[in-house]
Amino acid sequence: MRADQKLTNVRFDPHELAIINNDSRGALAGVLETTFQGTWISSPEATDKSSNKIYQLKIANECGFRIPNTLVSQDINEVTEFVDLNNGNVIVKPVVGAAGPIMFTQLISDPRKYSTESFSISPAIYQEFIEGSEHIRLNCFGAHSYAAKISTTDLDWRPNLNVPIANWKVPQDLHRKVRKTLDKLGLAMGVIDIKVTPEGEFVWLEVNPQGQFLFLEPLTNVPLTQIFAEYLVESMRHPHSMTN
Repeated sequence: MRADQKLTNVRFDPHELAIINNDSRGALAGVLETTFQGTWISSPEATDKSSNKIYQLKIANECGFRIPNTLVSQDINEVTEFVDLNNGNVIVKPVVGAAGPIMFTQLISDPRKYSTESFSISPAIYQEFIEGSEHIRLNCFGAHSYAAKISTTDLDWRPNLNVPIANWKVPQDLHRKVRKTLDKLGLAMGVIDIKVTPEGEFVWLEVNPQGQFLFLEPLTNVPLTQIFAEYLVESMRHPHSMTN
């Protein structure tokens, strides 16, 4: 919904581009709000609001999840103090990101190595590094959750899937906590990233309301295409009973 239009072979000035993009978004949103008669998975409003990583961290914490110590800043002094307080074990990732090359999560142990301008140009999310080598990619479709355990010491598992990845049965307590969080976010479904500490504690990292999950099907031999299709059919038949 927030993406710009793809325009080729025509040159527009910034004002013209702003009109094209804003009016295209506004028209699409208006059409969907006034004419769509189906069942949202999830509603555009909830999807947009809960995509904000800062907001979803607050809600997850309120629902009982441990979340990493977090700073959102573009002040090098604040970042440096935060890194020092966390003994140099801090990661950085974008608040929203942008279309184009993926910006992978990075470690930042010494902010002093970078210029003040590189911080002040834009805010970013800085978080304590969570120890552990077990990453849970949890797919919550209404009343059921399906997950894969990704075993790797890589900070961000996305660049390299040539690591042990296996089907992982979601404990009921964890599913209930996830479902509570998604309900409070107004989401019918969500794809959640969780880190498991060496002590076995589940730490919430983030949720993507419309996240990627089909790549897990050939890696775990779980028929996620069929599972998700059945979930969509049931959501259409019983739109108010799929999150219990």
